[in-house]
Amino acid sequence: MKLVSIAKNGRYALGIKTEEGIIDIEQALEASPASAEVPTTVMEVIEGGGPAVAALQQYIDGLPASTGGNAPSYLLEEAGIEWGPCVTHPNKIICVGLNYRKHAEETNAKIPAYPILFNKFNNTLTGHGRDIAVPKVTQKLDYEAELVIVIGKKAKYVAREDALSHVFGYCNVNDLSARDLQLRTPQWLLGKTCDDFSPLGPYLVTADEVGNPNNLSIKATVNGEVRQSSNTSDMIFRCDEIVSYISQHMTLVPGDIILTGTPEGVVLGLPEDKQVYLKPGDVVTIEIEKLGALTNRFVEEMV
Repeated sequence: MKLVSIAKNGRYALGIKTEEGIIDIEQALEASPASAEVPTTVMEVIEGGGPAVAALQQYIDGLPASTGGNAPSYLLEEAGIEWGPCVTHPNKIICVGLNYRKHAEETNAKIPAYPILFNKFNNTLTGHGRDIAVPKVTQKLDYEAELVIVIGKKAKYVAREDALSHVFGYCNVNDLSARDLQLRTPQWLLGKTCDDFSPLGPYLVTADEVGNPNNLSIKATVNGEVRQSSNTSDMIFRCDEIVSYISQHMTLVPGDIILTGTPEGVVLGLPEDKQVYLKPGDVVTIEIEKLGALTNRFVEEMV
């Protein structure tokens, strides 16, 4: 199943991607009430796990089909949606740094012996199709295509072989990084946590549709030019290992998201004379196999 967050006057409603379009679950329930409780937000689905997904699927399967070529009012075209982040209220945003071998090599960094962890905050979340302001405080805004793990079951001291059973699904993120702020001090946080620095989406795809997360093509395109093109198989620490490792140190809960690192091809990895950082007017697309394409345009910050 592919879940969508639809922005509606400062709140987020649940959408489900189908071959015909996006089903707005709120509108569908108004037109065709359910006989049993159906979740109406992405977070309710994540927290409800398998039973919530099953209830949603049963409800969708029972909706009346389009007749006479006229789509029902609750079936929306993607172009007309105001997208929210596909995970709207994570309890934790945990990031893994330097987790692709070739990316570590391009930045002349030592291959880490343990996952390098840092965090972001909810102010960084935004959605597919949203404009993102380039902060006035940076001259070196960089893109990072990354796979996101979305936790679906409480996890503490989880063995690696059981780790992926605690995952609800996966999505794309652009882990935006203000390199001048990031490298100002040994702590990376400042360069990672400006507003809208974690666009998520367009879809949250359930784990059963994704299969093996450790073998997915991943790429970033800037103004139509492919800048990153790799595969999650280049990760130093695989998804199961990451979930297990983090769970040894803190309790993961449904809705927590883990950004798993970026492959080679970022601006920082280029020779200094070839580094051209993001600027207003640029358009960046992050695309991961089975997860769709996340696109954002960058604009000048208005204060």
